[in-house]
Amino acid sequence: MKPLLLAGLLALAPVQCGSSPRDRPEFEDSPAEALWDLSERFETAGDDAGRTRTLEYLVERYPSSRFAERARVSLGRSR
Repeated sequence: MKPLLLAGLLALAPVQCGSSPRDRPEFEDSPAEALWDLSERFETAGDDAGRTRTLEYLVERYPSSRFAERARVSLGRSR
């Protein structure tokens, strides 16, 4: 009786998908990284005011992030 019960439980167990792993895993950007990327887009578009405002917000909102340090350097500020 136990083998029959075991077979029944295995038949009800969830089946995992056999898909292959992704070639490139997807990661989410941190908010600070997203702001840094946005500032780079503003720079490419020639919007210096937008870039400056974005970098200032990045420093204000995420002061301990590595992107805030980059922003400070770009703005000509030291910590």
